[in-house]
Amino acid sequence: MKIAIVVAEFNQKITSRMYDVALETAKKLNIEIIHTSHVPGIFDMPLIIDKLLQRNDIDAVVTLGAVIKGQTKHDEVITHSTARSIAKLSVKHQKAVSLGISGPGMHLRQAYARIRPVSENAVNAVFKVYNE
Repeated sequence: MKIAIVVAEFNQKITSRMYDVALETAKKLNIEIIHTSHVPGIFDMPLIIDKLLQRNDIDAVVTLGAVIKGQTKHDEVITHSTARSIAKLSVKHQKAVSLGISGPGMHLRQAYARIRPVSENAVNAVFKVYNE
């Protein structure tokens, strides 16, 4: 299995650690990571994902991001919009795209606590769908 990973740079202290866990998980599952894209934030992911899913050498895409609650509902708007777009792309291209994005509504402490489970689940999800 060959995958691409799309990582948000926003909240990089968290997402860089998510990326490390995703690499570790992919290695355990013998998944080859053939491309990694870094985007400014999760809202920027759908265009890159669409392009990656068009490639014949990519079987699935893993997304990694962390959306921290602020003083407005911006975190909810961004997360819901991105999740909806990612789901549509998965169906459009008939390839798995995992939602390895933690949030919305979480605080910084919660984001750190979710690094490992969210990242592992994101990789495991595309692996299971691909092998279904």
